[in-house]
Amino acid sequence: MRSLCLVLMLAGTPVLADAPTVENATARYSGMSWSISVTMRHPDTGWDHYADGWQVLAPDGTVLGFRKLLHPHVNEQPFTRSLSGVTVPDGVTHVLIRAHDNVDGWASALYDLALPDH
Repeated sequence: MRSLCLVLMLAGTPVLADAPTVENATARYSGMSWSISVTMRHPDTGWDHYADGWQVLAPDGTVLGFRKLLHPHVNEQPFTRSLSGVTVPDGVTHVLIRAHDNVDGWASALYDLALPDH
């Protein structure tokens, strides 16, 4: 039910033409936490407009992690970056990934990533 509420809440968010998109994501369990790798695409133009991060959300919208991107990726599209040390609550079987850029903010599209058994 919470996942449905989150999706309905975000459905009203306007779609922006230059929003970053998550093309793929993978998760690997290591020790007591997860390493999440995200492949994203955005028409970066340089420091004035670029994808500057992504976040990992629990199905209820709780932020589990944030990966800050420190520079534009004008000539590297799509690109993949990882975030380790993501703690996911017991019983959560999937997470949501949401991309961000420094002009338009959070993309409305969410990428649903199933967590493999560990």
